Amino acid sequence: MKSLFLVRHAKSSWDDARLSDFDRPLNERGEKDAPRMGELLKKRGTEPDLIYSSPALRALTTAKIIGGVLGYPENKIQTDRQLYHSDEERLLTFLRNIPDSNNGIMLFGHNPGLTEFANELFKESIGNIPTAGIVTGQLIINSWKEAKPGCGKLLFFDFPKNLKRD
Repeated sequence: MKSLFLVRHAKSSWDDARLSDFDRPLNERGEKDAPRMGELLKKRGTEPDLIYSSPALRALTTAKIIGGVLGYPENKIQTDRQLYHSDEERLLTFLRNIPDSNNGIMLFGHNPGLTEFANELFKESIGNIPTAGIVTGQLIINSWKEAKPGCGKLLFFDFPKNLKRD
């Protein structure tokens, strides 16, 4: 079996209209939500073998924050342009190309593709993965090449508004 964590980037800022979509940073709420979600994953004992992120600033920043909370080395976070606003087909192709020596993968990306991909893999009806939302599941496969719609079992669907404020 393989473990998969699908993470939507934390809330981003729209304050600077001169910035491209790709270069938008996290806003204040995003900077607070990302470490909270990282702490939740840490409490569950999450230790990804690999973290992949969209290279967009908001996604990569979220990956670095959550990875940092989990003790994952920042310099080992891999970026791939395929994860920037991908649809479910491109995400499935990406997943099928992950080396099988890695059993736990965390992907940081964007909607609507991330939500559609989660619904396809886990045969769920998640309406929307909110910002900083995490879908965690097990794929009933031995090789990433075997990934296909319906091969997964949803374990958790978490997002900041579901967590109690301290």
